[in-house]
Amino acid sequence: MKKVAIIMGSDSDLPIVTPAIKQLKELDIETEVRVMSAHRTPKEAQAFAESAIDNNFGVIIAAAGMAAHLGGVLAASTTLPVIGIPCSAKVLDGMDAMLATIMMPPGIPVASVGVNAAKNAALLAAEILAVGDDTLMQKLKDMRKEMAAAVIEKDKALQEKIKEI
Repeated sequence: MKKVAIIMGSDSDLPIVTPAIKQLKELDIETEVRVMSAHRTPKEAQAFAESAIDNNFGVIIAAAGMAAHLGGVLAASTTLPVIGIPCSAKVLDGMDAMLATIMMPPGIPVASVGVNAAKNAALLAAEILAVGDDTLMQKLKDMRKEMAAAVIEKDKALQEKIKEI
């Protein structure tokens, strides 16, 4: 199975990407987590993206805040899918990062999840990999069934509480 790379613009993004790391581990997807800056280490980020296919990656997740150009820098140097996680900062609550992540020029797409939505980035990466992996696809289907069952149980519990009102 292909690996997933999680590239953070700063080590301060680790608490934000931790749910993605955990989710990918739960799905038995090998994950490499690195710190690379679109602005401070652009050559290293470019080299990583250029060699990602040869290094058996299938998807790259880029987590960055503020100017959030990391996803675009990585996407410009590979044809692998790149998923951006806009990270909130003290200014603008992550809307700056969201806009920087999604406003890519034609021909260089970066998918995006919501601000700080690392778990969704991991699940989207898994869905991309599952297109060619029946075992992973079944894990995702089973996860969806478990989520649905949990909601049904919560509804049953709510109906019992409502009777008491």
